[in-house]
Amino acid sequence: MYPHQVSDPRAISAADFEIMAQRAYDALPEVFRLNASDITIFISDFAEQEVLDHFGMSDPYQLSGLYQGIDMGQKSISWAQPFPDRIFLYRLPILAEWVQRGDERLDHLIQHVLIHEIGHHFGLSDEDMHRIENRAES
Repeated sequence: MYPHQVSDPRAISAADFEIMAQRAYDALPEVFRLNASDITIFISDFAEQEVLDHFGMSDPYQLSGLYQGIDMGQKSISWAQPFPDRIFLYRLPILAEWVQRGDERLDHLIQHVLIHEIGHHFGLSDEDMHRIENRAES
């Protein structure tokens, strides 16, 4: 049985989730992987409280992913970056959304969140990505 077929999110271990995230990254077109190769991907159960506070969120289930870094359009050779680009995938909010939706495969949802966060690496805003998604759905 594949992890995305399990109906109880507690049955999805952190290790299984990490494998699914790696597979989602590996499935990206090569041009995206090459341009995102300097990003480190972290899996955490929830965002840290200071991150939630920064976004004005009180419920840790509100945030399923986060890109921390300087997008490609803003980078410069002469500007030292204080830390490497990072993407955080928050396992429990993603699992909760997966269960709530009931019509989405978990591996697809993980891939969706990962692509969304990589979009920020490429300089796209949330609004940009929502417009792209809406066009793709119509």
